[in-house]
Amino acid sequence: MIRETFPVGPLQCNCTILGDETTREAIVVDPGDNIPGILRRLAQHGLTLKQIIVTHAHIDHVGGAVSLKRATGAPILLNQNDLPLLAMMNMQADWLGIATPEVATPDQSAEDGLKVGLPGLTAEVLHTPGHTEGSVCLHFAPQKLLLAGDTLFAGSIGRTDLPGGNSQKILRSLHDRLLVLPDETHVVPGHGIETTIGVERESNPYLQPGFRLD
Repeated sequence: MIRETFPVGPLQCNCTILGDETTREAIVVDPGDNIPGILRRLAQHGLTLKQIIVTHAHIDHVGGAVSLKRATGAPILLNQNDLPLLAMMNMQADWLGIATPEVATPDQSAEDGLKVGLPGLTAEVLHTPGHTEGSVCLHFAPQKLLLAGDTLFAGSIGRTDLPGGNSQKILRSLHDRLLVLPDETHVVPGHGIETTIGVERESNPYLQPGFRLD
């Protein structure tokens, strides 16, 4: 497996390229910005992009998806529950004081349980609402890898004070969908450093028994 994770855009969203070393096919997760840089990295590895998957429709994660699709022809997958956030892209851009990126209805909804990725590098979509209504994580079970979007961070969890956020839903998502994964599962969050499920289970203050988000 080829994996590159690198920050893009003013909010330093973690964009991830995953590639199959045999077929030279790839997926890109959360192309929020810096599409020339993403294309350059794909070319350096000799990879052909087959899918663009967006964990949720905040501007820092979805902002470059249409440009990347235009450059490669790869379809965009985004959970349909986040379509209202796509319709708010002007407002999201205003919050950051940046130009509004082009967005479009995804080619397919990243529904819970959907198998995505490549034949030899397949993930299950885990719908994890709370940060947004349509937030998803991607679980690559054979690789013991979780791309967590903004649901789980090292030592923290996704904020719930933006449109579509819900504190009780994110706690349910974390406990019911993520903490049931093996401790050795490697976690790539939407921002910041990487971690594991085991480390977060033991040390993340938001995941301890009895914690409540009011």
